[in-house]
Amino acid sequence: MSCSSSSGSEGEEEGFDSYRKGGYHAVRIGDPFSGGRYIAQRKLGWGQFSTVWLAYDTLSSSYVALKIQKSAQQFAQAALHEIEFLSAAADGDLQNTKCVVRLIDHFKHAGPNGQHLCMVLEFLGDSLLRLIRYNRYKGLKMDKVREICRCVLTGLDYLHRELGMIHSDLKPENILLCSTIDPAKDPVRSGLTPLLEKPEGNANGGGGSSTMNLIEKKLKRRAKRAVAKISERRVSMVGGEASSKTEERSLDGIDMRCKVVDFGNACWGDKQFAEEIQTRQYRAPEVILKSGYSFSVDMWSFGCTAFELVTGDMMFAPKEGNGYGEDEDHLALMMELLGKMPRKIAIGGAKSKDYFDRHGDLKRIRRLKYWPLDRLLVDKYKLPEAEAKEFAEFLSPILEFAPEKRPTAQQCLEHPWMNVVSTLNKNADNVESHMRNLHIEG
Repeated sequence: MSCSSSSGSEGEEEGFDSYRKGGYHAVRIGDPFSGGRYIAQRKLGWGQFSTVWLAYDTLSSSYVALKIQKSAQQFAQAALHEIEFLSAAADGDLQNTKCVVRLIDHFKHAGPNGQHLCMVLEFLGDSLLRLIRYNRYKGLKMDKVREICRCVLTGLDYLHRELGMIHSDLKPENILLCSTIDPAKDPVRSGLTPLLEKPEGNANGGGGSSTMNLIEKKLKRRAKRAVAKISERRVSMVGGEASSKTEERSLDGIDMRCKVVDFGNACWGDKQFAEEIQTRQYRAPEVILKSGYSFSVDMWSFGCTAFELVTGDMMFAPKEGNGYGEDEDHLALMMELLGKMPRKIAIGGAKSKDYFDRHGDLKRIRRLKYWPLDRLLVDKYKLPEAEAKEFAEFLSPILEFAPEKRPTAQQCLEHPWMNVVSTLNKNADNVESHMRNLHIEG
């Protein structure tokens, strides 16, 4: 429903036909907002509802993410909805320790296409999806996954237990690292000098030529992409340097601290407004079956995200098949990995009859190939037995079909797997204590 401080579809543009009445606001570098407090520096991304810009806050002398909503009424309503949840999160987290994106300010901005609601958010880095892609879908080391999970669970515990809020769209795109993967893209670490006035030739009123430049740039980008694709195809046909692409990238030096973002779909635990929530691959079974949901839907999405961090693959990627739809395939994939769904749950939802017979068996997908989580981690993803067993013990309860049996975020934070000290740290501690002992004996 909304776009975070570093999002947008990679390799795509938002489309110039959306820059019209009710649509996006055309921003030029150096444009001032909120009486000159915020100055646009460069575009960070875009979503269906908004564009997001890196801006310089002249009051606090810091960089921020400026999210400018489309001006039509339904987009303004969506922005007000998100502001309500972000404000509640910011008000309860004065120390900024709860791993939830911080709303700094919000205001209205009048432009040629109407009045746009704007949100000012803290500047964050890349999404976990970008991190997974950067790592070439290889799967992260367990100590890094733990670090990320600790932040996400801290955020969920705050939302659920302290605020009574369900995020309802948790996924790798909606979790942002606190800093960028590439230091050159971080305005502070790269030593970017803020631009405080419009560059030459970018005066107001030159809208037409500005749009033409954008269209020319877009066409050039398309041509470049086409050339790149052709040369890629040649390499793969010749079998040349394609293998160099799969080399592992080092994640050392990348800060794994992260925050939960994008509250466009959030709701209060006691006041839900949508039956269908969550992005397909991270959707809980109770949402598919329409049997009611609560905070535990976020825990299911968290479990799917943790699996994706460890393996590089989505846990469930359902597809339509011959005679059955995506929902039924999704339920079948869940059962193949997690075991048969208890009959009571299978037949307990408003949509159960669409997928299950009265015995709790799927109507159209009769033969399931069971592959338990711990075996899958070893056989397919080549995790060491002990590591796979420990991770599966942490993950399995989170992916319980019975929502009320899933652990809370707080309980997950206390789980032994979350509190394993990595071998590296243990060795460092052992060396330190050994040195202390030598010092004492000496």
